Amino acid sequence: MKKTIVAATVALSAAGFLGVWLYEPGPLGSETVAVAAQPSTSSASASSSDGGASEGSERTVDGSVESNRYGTVQVQLVISAEDTISDVRLLQRPTSGRGVEAIPILQQETLTAQSGDIDTVSGATSTSESYVKSLQAALDAR
Repeated sequence: MKKTIVAATVALSAAGFLGVWLYEPGPLGSETVAVAAQPSTSSASASSSDGGASEGSERTVDGSVESNRYGTVQVQLVISAEDTISDVRLLQRPTSGRGVEAIPILQQETLTAQSGDIDTVSGATSTSESYVKSLQAALDAR
C-alpha cells in the first residue's frame, strides 16, 4: 500500500513539474489596440504624384497588417525627403505579452539599420516576425 502511494505521489509530482516546465504564457487578452498615427509636423507633405521628391517634405508609408497568436502588428514609416526612415510608428500593436516590450526595441533597430534587416527580440519571436513582415511591406511600398 505504501509503495502505491509513493509511486502515485512521484508520478503526479513529475507530471506537475513537466506541465510547469513546458508552460509558455500566452497573452492576457487577444485584443489589439489601433494606435492613431501622430500628425506630421512638416507643413509640406509629399503627394503621390511627386513621389516625395519635393524638398523639405516627408511622407508616410503603411506596412501590411500582420497577425499572430499574440496580436496584430502594423508598421507606418515616416520617410524623409532624403529617403531615409525618420520615424517608425505602430498603427496596430499587441496589448499584452512579451511583444509589448519588444516593440520599442524593434523600432530603434529599424532606425539604426535603416532597413528591414533587423534581429528578432528574444522571447517575442512571433511579434518580431510580424513586425519585420509589416516593415518590409512598407519598405517595398516606398
